Amino acid sequence: MGAIRFLSSNRFKIEEATEILGLVGVQVIPLNFKIQELQTDDMEMLIKDKTLKALEMIGRPLFVEHTGLFLNYLNGLPGGLTQVFWDNLEADRFSQLFGGSPDPKVVAKTVVGYCDGRRITLFDGQIEGKIAETPRGNRAFQWDCVFIPDGFEETFAEMGNRKNEISMRRMALEKLAKFVGS
Repeated sequence: MGAIRFLSSNRFKIEEATEILGLVGVQVIPLNFKIQELQTDDMEMLIKDKTLKALEMIGRPLFVEHTGLFLNYLNGLPGGLTQVFWDNLEADRFSQLFGGSPDPKVVAKTVVGYCDGRRITLFDGQIEGKIAETPRGNRAFQWDCVFIPDGFEETFAEMGNRKNEISMRRMALEKLAKFVGS
């Protein structure tokens, strides 16, 4: 199917995209750059802005990605602002506040922005779950240690690579692969 550029400074996201897209014959060419992201809870606006900035930097077709948590307890926040929340609260405090809340339900959503040089196309995937009362598993990949998908007892971190079989990122990337392969 070919190769596609992926701009991300997150090695875990690059590894997951490489694995997931590799299964359908798409080679990921990682571009390890950081983009100054628009700070908004509007994921579509954020990813469109991020895609345009990436295209300006690279000047070639590519995709970018953003994943957020939408907490029931906070009426859908932090959404696009998840990284800001996470950086300030980290695993233990995040679990304490939201895993121990009266409503620990959450939606994890990934939006991928692909630009062929002329237009931006968005693809998304989402999975419902809950926040664990305490972090479990490796804490290296942000909130994977606190997210328990519905129908499972393990956090994403405890699942390891099995996470890629069900994740919101996989759903969004499969839609991208189908689009670029058509």
